[in-house]
Amino acid sequence: MVGMMPKPTQMQLPSDQNSSGRTLGAEEIQLLTEAINSGTLTSTKGTFVKALEKEFAEMFGVKYAYACASGSAAVHTAVAAIDPEPGDEIITTSVTDMGALAPILYQSAVPVFADIDPVTWNVTAETIEKCISSRTKAIMVTHLFGNPCEMDKIMALAKAHNIPVIEDTAQAFLATHRDQIVGTIGDIGCYSMQQGKHITTGEGGIVVTNNEALARRMYLFINKAWGYGDPKPDHYFLAPNYRLTELQGAVASAQLPKLKGVVEKRRQLANNLTSQLQGLSGVTPPHHETHNTHVYWKYCLSVDAAVIPDGAVGLAKWLKENRGIFSAPRYIQKPAFCCEIFRDQRTFGNSRFPFSVARPEAVDYDKTKFPGTYDGLERVLVLPWNEGYTQEHVDYIAQSIKDEIAALQ
Repeated sequence: MVGMMPKPTQMQLPSDQNSSGRTLGAEEIQLLTEAINSGTLTSTKGTFVKALEKEFAEMFGVKYAYACASGSAAVHTAVAAIDPEPGDEIITTSVTDMGALAPILYQSAVPVFADIDPVTWNVTAETIEKCISSRTKAIMVTHLFGNPCEMDKIMALAKAHNIPVIEDTAQAFLATHRDQIVGTIGDIGCYSMQQGKHITTGEGGIVVTNNEALARRMYLFINKAWGYGDPKPDHYFLAPNYRLTELQGAVASAQLPKLKGVVEKRRQLANNLTSQLQGLSGVTPPHHETHNTHVYWKYCLSVDAAVIPDGAVGLAKWLKENRGIFSAPRYIQKPAFCCEIFRDQRTFGNSRFPFSVARPEAVDYDKTKFPGTYDGLERVLVLPWNEGYTQEHVDYIAQSIKDEIAALQ
Protein backbone atom coordinates (compact mmCIF):
# COMPACT_ATOMS: atom_id res chain seq x y z
CA MET A 1 0.00 0.00 0.00
CA VAL A 2 1.13 3.57 -0.67
CA GLY A 3 0.68 4.49 2.99
CA MET A 4 3.24 1.78 4.02
CA MET A 5 5.91 2.91 1.60
CA PRO A 6 8.91 4.85 3.00
CA LYS A 7 8.80 8.59 2.48
CA PRO A 8 10.97 9.79 -0.38
CA THR A 9 13.85 12.11 0.30
CA GLN A 10 12.41 15.60 0.56
CA MET A 11 13.56 18.15 -1.96
CA GLN A 12 14.05 21.77 -0.94
CA LEU A 13 12.41 24.09 -3.44
CA PRO A 14 13.97 27.44 -4.39
CA SER A 15 12.38 30.37 -2.55
CA ASP A 16 11.68 33.90 -3.77
CA GLN A 17 12.52 35.07 -0.25
CA ASN A 18 16.24 34.43 -0.78
CA SER A 19 18.80 34.08 -3.55
CA SER A 20 17.74 30.53 -4.46
CA GLY A 21 14.64 31.81 -6.24
CA ARG A 22 15.81 35.24 -7.40
CA THR A 23 17.90 36.46 -10.33
CA LEU A 24 19.92 38.93 -8.25
CA GLY A 25 23.63 38.80 -9.04
CA ALA A 26 26.66 40.52 -10.50
CA GLU A 27 24.67 42.94 -12.66
CA GLU A 28 22.85 44.38 -9.66
CA ILE A 29 26.08 44.63 -7.66
CA GLN A 30 27.80 46.50 -10.48
CA LEU A 31 25.05 49.10 -10.82
CA LEU A 32 24.72 49.43 -7.05
CA THR A 33 28.43 50.11 -6.85
CA GLU A 34 28.10 52.79 -9.52
CA ALA A 35 25.23 54.41 -7.62
CA ILE A 36 27.13 54.42 -4.34
CA ASN A 37 30.31 55.70 -5.95
CA SER A 38 28.35 58.56 -7.49
CA GLY A 39 27.38 59.75 -4.02
CA THR A 40 23.91 60.66 -5.30
CA LEU A 41 21.24 58.45 -3.80
CA THR A 42 18.16 60.63 -4.33
CA SER A 43 16.27 60.19 -7.57
CA THR A 44 15.63 63.93 -7.87
CA LYS A 45 19.33 64.38 -8.69
CA GLY A 46 20.39 60.94 -9.87
CA THR A 47 20.18 59.04 -13.14
CA PHE A 48 19.24 55.43 -12.33
CA VAL A 49 15.56 55.94 -11.55
CA LYS A 50 15.09 58.19 -14.58
CA ALA A 51 16.75 55.57 -16.79
CA LEU A 52 14.57 52.84 -15.29
CA GLU A 53 11.41 54.82 -16.03
CA LYS A 54 12.47 55.38 -19.63
CA GLU A 55 13.39 51.72 -20.19
CA PHE A 56 10.21 50.48 -18.52
CA ALA A 57 8.04 52.72 -20.69
CA GLU A 58 9.80 51.46 -23.82
CA MET A 59 9.48 47.78 -22.85
CA PHE A 60 5.79 48.09 -22.01
CA GLY A 61 4.93 50.40 -24.90
CA VAL A 62 3.55 53.31 -22.89
CA LYS A 63 4.22 57.05 -22.96
CA TYR A 64 4.77 57.53 -19.24
CA ALA A 65 6.22 55.39 -16.43
CA TYR A 66 7.09 56.60 -12.94
CA ALA A 67 8.81 54.67 -10.19
CA CYS A 68 7.63 54.89 -6.59
CA ALA A 69 8.28 53.39 -3.18
CA SER A 70 6.11 50.23 -3.31
CA GLY A 71 3.28 48.48 -5.05
CA SER A 72 0.93 50.00 -2.49
CA ALA A 73 2.38 53.43 -3.30
CA ALA A 74 1.73 52.73 -6.98
CA VAL A 75 -1.95 52.01 -6.27
CA HIS A 76 -2.16 55.08 -4.04
CA THR A 77 -0.63 57.20 -6.79
CA ALA A 78 -3.15 55.87 -9.31
CA VAL A 79 -6.12 56.54 -7.04
CA ALA A 80 -4.82 60.04 -6.29
CA ALA A 81 -4.53 60.73 -10.01
CA ILE A 82 -8.21 59.86 -10.41
CA ASP A 83 -8.81 62.34 -7.52
CA PRO A 84 -12.01 61.06 -5.87
CA GLU A 85 -14.27 63.24 -3.78
CA PRO A 86 -14.88 62.08 -0.18
CA GLY A 87 -17.33 59.21 -0.31
CA ASP A 88 -16.80 58.43 -3.99
CA GLU A 89 -16.64 54.72 -4.73
CA ILE A 90 -13.95 52.62 -6.36
CA ILE A 91 -14.99 49.15 -7.43
CA THR A 92 -12.37 46.53 -6.64
CA THR A 93 -12.02 42.80 -6.00
CA SER A 94 -12.94 40.85 -2.89
CA VAL A 95 -9.72 38.81 -3.18
CA THR A 96 -6.69 41.06 -3.01
CA ASP A 97 -3.93 42.30 -0.74
CA MET A 98 -4.63 45.14 1.69
CA GLY A 99 -1.96 47.15 -0.10
CA ALA A 100 -4.43 47.61 -2.96
CA LEU A 101 -7.28 48.63 -0.65
CA ALA A 102 -5.81 50.94 2.00
CA PRO A 103 -4.85 53.56 -0.64
CA ILE A 104 -8.51 53.88 -1.61
CA LEU A 105 -9.42 54.74 1.98
CA TYR A 106 -6.48 57.12 2.35
CA GLN A 107 -7.86 59.10 -0.59
CA SER A 108 -11.27 59.35 1.14
CA ALA A 109 -12.95 56.91 -1.24
CA VAL A 110 -14.95 53.80 -0.40
CA PRO A 111 -13.92 50.39 -1.78
CA VAL A 112 -16.91 48.56 -3.23
CA PHE A 113 -16.20 44.87 -3.60
CA ALA A 114 -17.12 42.94 -6.71
CA ASP A 115 -17.48 39.16 -6.60
CA ILE A 116 -15.03 36.96 -8.51
CA ASP A 117 -15.15 34.11 -10.96
CA PRO A 118 -14.30 31.07 -8.76
CA VAL A 119 -12.43 29.44 -11.65
CA THR A 120 -10.00 32.28 -12.45
CA TRP A 121 -10.31 34.13 -9.11
CA ASN A 122 -10.67 37.39 -11.08
CA VAL A 123 -13.43 39.99 -11.23
CA THR A 124 -15.50 40.07 -14.41
CA ALA A 125 -17.51 42.66 -16.29
CA GLU A 126 -20.66 40.99 -14.97
CA THR A 127 -19.63 41.18 -11.30
CA ILE A 128 -18.36 44.75 -11.72
CA GLU A 129 -21.55 45.93 -13.40
CA LYS A 130 -23.59 44.96 -10.34
CA CYS A 131 -21.52 47.37 -8.25
CA ILE A 132 -21.74 50.49 -10.43
CA SER A 133 -23.58 53.44 -8.90
CA SER A 134 -23.84 57.19 -9.44
CA ARG A 135 -20.90 57.54 -7.03
CA THR A 136 -18.53 55.19 -8.88
CA LYS A 137 -15.30 57.10 -9.55
CA ALA A 138 -13.12 54.27 -10.88
CA ILE A 139 -12.85 50.53 -11.43
CA MET A 140 -9.77 48.73 -10.16
CA VAL A 141 -9.09 45.26 -11.56
CA THR A 142 -6.48 42.87 -10.19
CA HIS A 143 -4.85 40.34 -12.52
CA LEU A 144 -4.58 37.79 -9.73
CA PHE A 145 -1.67 35.34 -9.65
CA GLY A 146 -0.55 36.58 -13.10
CA ASN A 147 -3.77 35.57 -14.88
CA PRO A 148 -5.30 38.44 -16.92
CA CYS A 149 -8.86 39.60 -16.38
CA GLU A 150 -11.10 39.71 -19.44
CA MET A 151 -10.19 43.31 -20.18
CA ASP A 152 -12.08 43.73 -23.47
CA LYS A 153 -15.41 43.21 -21.72
CA ILE A 154 -14.38 45.27 -18.69
CA MET A 155 -13.17 48.17 -20.84
CA ALA A 156 -16.38 48.11 -22.89
CA LEU A 157 -18.39 48.35 -19.67
CA ALA A 158 -16.19 51.13 -18.29
CA LYS A 159 -16.40 53.16 -21.50
CA ALA A 160 -20.17 52.79 -21.60
CA HIS A 161 -20.33 54.40 -18.16
CA ASN A 162 -17.39 56.78 -18.69
CA ILE A 163 -15.49 55.30 -15.74
CA PRO A 164 -11.67 55.15 -15.67
CA VAL A 165 -9.96 51.79 -15.10
CA ILE A 166 -6.95 51.18 -12.87
CA GLU A 167 -5.13 47.88 -13.39
CA ASP A 168 -3.41 46.32 -10.38
CA THR A 169 -0.72 44.41 -12.24
CA ALA A 170 1.54 43.70 -9.25
CA GLN A 171 1.47 39.95 -9.98
CA ALA A 172 1.25 40.06 -13.76
CA PHE A 173 4.36 41.53 -15.39
CA LEU A 174 4.16 41.06 -19.19
CA ALA A 175 0.95 39.04 -19.04
CA THR A 176 -1.16 39.75 -22.11
CA HIS A 177 -4.83 39.92 -23.01
CA ARG A 178 -5.47 39.62 -26.74
CA ASP A 179 -1.83 40.54 -27.41
CA GLN A 180 -1.97 43.67 -25.24
CA ILE A 181 0.21 43.86 -22.14
CA VAL A 182 -1.98 44.11 -19.06
CA GLY A 183 -1.42 47.30 -17.15
CA THR A 184 -1.39 49.21 -20.42
CA ILE A 185 -5.03 48.52 -21.39
CA GLY A 186 -6.80 50.63 -18.76
CA ASP A 187 -6.15 54.27 -17.89
CA ILE A 188 -3.42 53.50 -15.33
CA GLY A 189 -1.36 50.39 -14.61
CA CYS A 190 0.30 49.65 -11.26
CA TYR A 191 3.27 47.31 -10.82
CA SER A 192 5.10 46.06 -7.74
CA MET A 193 8.77 45.21 -7.27
CA GLN A 194 8.30 43.74 -3.79
CA GLN A 195 10.49 40.82 -2.74
CA GLY A 196 8.34 38.08 -4.24
CA LYS A 197 7.38 39.67 -7.56
CA HIS A 198 8.74 38.86 -11.05
CA ILE A 199 11.48 41.48 -10.57
CA THR A 200 12.43 42.88 -7.19
CA THR A 201 14.06 45.78 -5.40
CA GLY A 202 12.82 44.55 -2.02
CA GLU A 203 10.11 47.17 -2.10
CA GLY A 204 9.21 49.37 -5.06
CA GLY A 205 6.51 50.16 -7.57
CA ILE A 206 5.87 51.63 -11.00
CA VAL A 207 2.83 53.37 -12.46
CA VAL A 208 2.20 53.68 -16.20
CA THR A 209 -0.23 55.57 -18.40
CA ASN A 210 -0.70 57.02 -21.87
CA ASN A 211 -2.76 59.92 -20.54
CA GLU A 212 -0.78 63.15 -20.20
CA ALA A 213 -3.01 64.69 -17.51
CA LEU A 214 -2.95 61.54 -15.37
CA ALA A 215 0.82 61.26 -15.86
CA ARG A 216 1.35 64.81 -14.64
CA ARG A 217 -0.71 64.25 -11.52
CA MET A 218 1.01 60.93 -10.75
CA TYR A 219 4.45 62.47 -11.15
CA LEU A 220 3.49 65.27 -8.78
CA PHE A 221 1.88 62.95 -6.23
CA ILE A 222 5.07 60.88 -5.94
CA ASN A 223 7.03 64.09 -5.33
CA LYS A 224 4.96 65.81 -2.59
CA ALA A 225 3.13 67.65 -5.39
CA TRP A 226 6.19 69.82 -5.90
CA GLY A 227 6.50 71.09 -9.45
CA TYR A 228 10.12 70.23 -10.25
CA GLY A 229 11.21 72.17 -13.31
CA ASP A 230 8.22 74.53 -13.28
CA PRO A 231 8.86 78.29 -13.64
CA LYS A 232 7.33 78.94 -10.20
CA PRO A 233 7.10 75.55 -8.44
CA ASP A 234 4.95 75.03 -5.38
CA HIS A 235 3.29 72.20 -3.47
CA TYR A 236 0.12 72.15 -5.54
CA PHE A 237 -1.95 69.71 -3.48
CA LEU A 238 -1.71 67.23 -0.59
CA ALA A 239 0.74 64.46 -1.47
CA PRO A 240 3.43 62.29 0.19
CA ASN A 241 7.03 61.56 -0.75
CA TYR A 242 6.82 58.23 -2.58
CA ARG A 243 10.11 58.46 -4.46
CA LEU A 244 12.28 55.45 -5.20
CA THR A 245 15.94 55.77 -4.19
CA GLU A 246 18.81 55.55 -6.63
CA LEU A 247 19.91 52.33 -4.88
CA GLN A 248 16.58 50.70 -5.72
CA GLY A 249 16.68 52.25 -9.18
CA ALA A 250 20.08 50.67 -9.79
CA VAL A 251 18.82 47.22 -8.75
CA ALA A 252 15.69 47.61 -10.86
CA SER A 253 17.73 48.70 -13.87
CA ALA A 254 19.67 45.44 -13.63
CA GLN A 255 16.52 43.39 -13.02
CA LEU A 256 14.47 44.76 -15.91
CA PRO A 257 16.51 43.17 -18.77
CA LYS A 258 16.01 39.80 -17.05
CA LEU A 259 12.21 40.13 -16.90
CA LYS A 260 11.34 38.48 -20.22
CA GLY A 261 13.50 35.47 -19.39
CA VAL A 262 11.96 35.22 -15.92
CA VAL A 263 8.44 35.27 -17.32
CA GLU A 264 9.23 32.74 -20.04
CA LYS A 265 10.79 30.28 -17.59
CA ARG A 266 7.88 30.55 -15.17
CA ARG A 267 5.41 29.96 -17.99
CA GLN A 268 7.34 27.04 -19.50
CA LEU A 269 7.62 25.17 -16.21
CA ALA A 270 4.04 25.97 -15.20
CA ASN A 271 2.78 24.58 -18.49
CA ASN A 272 4.76 21.44 -17.82
CA LEU A 273 3.24 21.03 -14.37
CA THR A 274 -0.21 21.58 -15.83
CA SER A 275 0.37 18.81 -18.39
CA GLN A 276 1.43 16.44 -15.60
CA LEU A 277 -1.62 17.21 -13.46
CA GLN A 278 -4.20 17.42 -16.23
CA GLY A 279 -7.05 14.98 -15.67
CA LEU A 280 -5.93 14.06 -12.16
CA SER A 281 -8.89 13.42 -9.85
CA GLY A 282 -9.38 16.02 -7.12
CA VAL A 283 -7.25 18.85 -8.49
CA THR A 284 -7.72 21.25 -11.38
CA PRO A 285 -4.75 23.20 -12.79
CA PRO A 286 -5.08 26.98 -13.24
CA HIS A 287 -7.35 28.05 -16.07
CA HIS A 288 -6.75 30.92 -18.46
CA GLU A 289 -8.38 31.83 -21.72
CA THR A 290 -6.45 30.95 -24.90
CA HIS A 291 -6.28 34.63 -25.89
CA ASN A 292 -4.46 35.42 -22.62
CA THR A 293 -0.94 34.67 -21.42
CA HIS A 294 -0.64 33.69 -17.77
CA VAL A 295 2.71 34.66 -16.18
CA TYR A 296 2.40 32.60 -12.97
CA TRP A 297 3.29 34.79 -10.02
CA LYS A 298 2.12 31.69 -8.18
CA TYR A 299 0.75 28.37 -9.40
CA CYS A 300 -2.77 27.79 -8.09
CA LEU A 301 -4.72 24.57 -7.93
CA SER A 302 -8.45 24.24 -7.43
CA VAL A 303 -8.94 21.39 -4.96
CA ASP A 304 -12.11 19.30 -4.72
CA ALA A 305 -12.96 18.46 -1.10
CA ALA A 306 -15.22 15.65 -2.31
CA VAL A 307 -12.10 13.81 -3.48
CA ILE A 308 -9.38 15.08 -1.13
CA PRO A 309 -10.35 15.19 2.57
CA ASP A 310 -10.40 18.79 3.89
CA GLY A 311 -9.82 20.02 0.35
CA ALA A 312 -7.10 22.63 -0.14
CA VAL A 313 -6.30 22.69 3.59
CA GLY A 314 -5.92 18.92 3.69
CA LEU A 315 -3.70 18.77 0.60
CA ALA A 316 -1.53 21.62 1.90
CA LYS A 317 -1.04 19.82 5.21
CA TRP A 318 -0.10 16.57 3.50
CA LEU A 319 2.38 18.25 1.14
CA LYS A 320 4.06 20.04 4.03
CA GLU A 321 4.27 17.05 6.35
CA ASN A 322 5.19 14.42 3.78
CA ARG A 323 7.11 16.31 1.09
CA GLY A 324 8.28 19.54 2.72
CA ILE A 325 6.32 21.61 0.18
CA PHE A 326 4.87 24.74 1.75
CA SER A 327 1.73 26.14 0.14
CA ALA A 328 -1.07 28.55 1.02
CA PRO A 329 -4.59 27.13 1.12
CA ARG A 330 -7.32 29.78 0.71
CA TYR A 331 -4.67 32.41 -0.24
CA ILE A 332 -5.82 35.39 1.90
CA GLN A 333 -7.88 33.05 4.11
CA LYS A 334 -11.00 35.22 3.99
CA PRO A 335 -12.54 37.84 1.71
CA ALA A 336 -10.86 41.22 2.08
CA PHE A 337 -14.02 42.80 3.41
CA CYS A 338 -13.94 40.44 6.41
CA CYS A 339 -10.75 42.08 7.72
CA GLU A 340 -11.21 44.24 10.81
CA ILE A 341 -10.51 47.46 8.93
CA PHE A 342 -13.77 46.88 6.99
CA ARG A 343 -15.72 44.82 9.49
CA ASP A 344 -15.21 47.32 12.33
CA GLN A 345 -14.57 50.36 10.11
CA ARG A 346 -11.27 51.23 11.81
CA THR A 347 -9.72 54.13 9.95
CA PHE A 348 -9.02 57.63 11.32
CA GLY A 349 -9.50 57.82 15.08
CA ASN A 350 -13.10 57.00 15.89
CA SER A 351 -14.46 58.80 12.83
CA ARG A 352 -15.06 55.67 10.69
CA PHE A 353 -14.36 57.96 7.73
CA PRO A 354 -14.88 57.43 4.80
CA PHE A 355 -17.29 54.64 5.79
CA SER A 356 -19.26 57.28 7.69
CA VAL A 357 -20.29 58.92 4.38
CA ALA A 358 -20.78 55.69 2.41
CA ARG A 359 -24.01 54.43 0.92
CA PRO A 360 -25.34 51.53 3.02
CA GLU A 361 -25.32 49.33 -0.11
CA ALA A 362 -21.63 50.05 -0.68
CA VAL A 363 -20.65 48.54 2.67
CA ASP A 364 -23.09 45.64 2.63
CA TYR A 365 -20.89 42.56 2.83
CA ASP A 366 -23.63 39.96 3.11
CA LYS A 367 -22.22 36.55 2.23
CA THR A 368 -24.95 35.86 -0.31
CA LYS A 369 -23.60 38.66 -2.52
CA PHE A 370 -20.26 36.88 -2.97
CA PRO A 371 -20.83 33.23 -3.95
CA GLY A 372 -17.82 33.16 -6.28
CA THR A 373 -15.55 34.62 -3.61
CA TYR A 374 -16.37 32.05 -0.96
CA ASP A 375 -16.31 29.16 -3.42
CA GLY A 376 -13.04 30.30 -4.97
CA LEU A 377 -11.26 30.78 -1.65
CA GLU A 378 -12.53 27.46 -0.36
CA ARG A 379 -10.96 25.62 -3.29
CA VAL A 380 -7.72 27.50 -4.02
CA LEU A 381 -4.31 26.13 -3.08
CA VAL A 382 -1.45 28.52 -3.86
CA LEU A 383 1.77 26.71 -4.66
CA PRO A 384 5.06 28.64 -4.48
CA TRP A 385 6.55 29.50 -7.85
CA ASN A 386 9.67 31.28 -9.07
CA GLU A 387 12.28 31.34 -11.79
CA GLY A 388 14.71 29.30 -9.70
CA TYR A 389 12.74 26.14 -10.39
CA THR A 390 14.09 23.41 -12.63
CA GLN A 391 12.32 20.50 -14.31
CA GLU A 392 13.37 18.36 -11.37
CA HIS A 393 11.49 20.64 -8.96
CA VAL A 394 8.38 20.54 -11.14
CA ASP A 395 8.52 16.75 -11.37
CA TYR A 396 8.86 16.55 -7.58
CA ILE A 397 5.76 18.72 -7.02
CA ALA A 398 3.74 16.79 -9.59
CA GLN A 399 4.72 13.39 -8.19
CA SER A 400 3.99 14.53 -4.65
CA ILE A 401 0.45 15.53 -5.56
CA LYS A 402 -0.06 12.31 -7.50
CA ASP A 403 1.19 10.29 -4.52
CA GLU A 404 -1.30 11.89 -2.16
CA ILE A 405 -4.21 11.30 -4.51
CA ALA A 406 -3.10 7.72 -5.12
CA ALA A 407 -2.99 7.12 -1.36
CA LEU A 408 -6.67 8.09 -1.20
CA GLN A 409 -7.79 5.56 -3.79
